[in-house]
Amino acid sequence: QVQLVEYGGGLVQAGGSLRLSCAASGRTFSYYPMGWFRQAPGKEREFVAGLSRTGGSTYYADSVKGRFTISRDNAKNTMYLQMDSLKPEDTAVYYCAAGDTEWATVQSQYRYWGQGTQVTVSS
Repeated sequence: QVQLVEYGGGLVQAGGSLRLSCAASGRTFSYYPMGWFRQAPGKEREFVAGLSRTGGSTYYADSVKGRFTISRDNAKNTMYLQMDSLKPEDTAVYYCAAGDTEWATVQSQYRYWGQGTQVTVSS
């Protein structure tokens, strides 16, 4: 089992940047492919980005491709989401998740979840 805690959310103006972190504890972090999801008010949770166990492969939702960058540091048991050129439609609670399958983009493919961190982008 692994425990996940997200950090780094906040309020930012459109066009600005934020960096989210996801700290893991428990079972070996490097075992898990990881991902970021988000949920806006009144909407379903959606996939944002994911990466392989080593971080060598990354994949993104079309809505964030070219603006967000996912990465991980297995020595620090931490995953990151660098968010640039933020838009008001990026406003959501962001969740990190750990799964078993690489290239996973569906919630059910992830076993462990953090509590979420709020990101608000003002226009």
